[in-house]
Amino acid sequence: QVQLVESGGGLAQAGGSLRLSCAASGRTIGSGVMGWFRQAPGKEREFVATVVWSGGYTQYADSVKGRFTISRDNAKKTVYLQMNSLKSEDTAVYYCNLRLRGVDYWGQGTQVTVSS
Repeated sequence: QVQLVESGGGLAQAGGSLRLSCAASGRTIGSGVMGWFRQAPGKEREFVATVVWSGGYTQYADSVKGRFTISRDNAKKTVYLQMNSLKSEDTAVYYCNLRLRGVDYWGQGTQVTVSS
């Protein structure tokens, strides 16, 4: 079993920054892909960014490229999402995800609210 615990959400002003963290416990991540998705009210959950755990390859949604940075700490089994130049449309619940051997694990979600 894998457990993902997110932290770091909250309220920020437009143009500000927040950093999300997601700590994984349980099974080793080694061959997995960790990342962040988000869901705004009335919308479907959407991809934000992912990182391949073993090689560090990253991918970003077009809407966050140049503003968000995903990174990982292997020793702590933690993935981070640094969010800069926040916009009101970034307001959503952000979910940490681990895809490991075809199985998706999700965190409980953390609210990010950006005021304009």
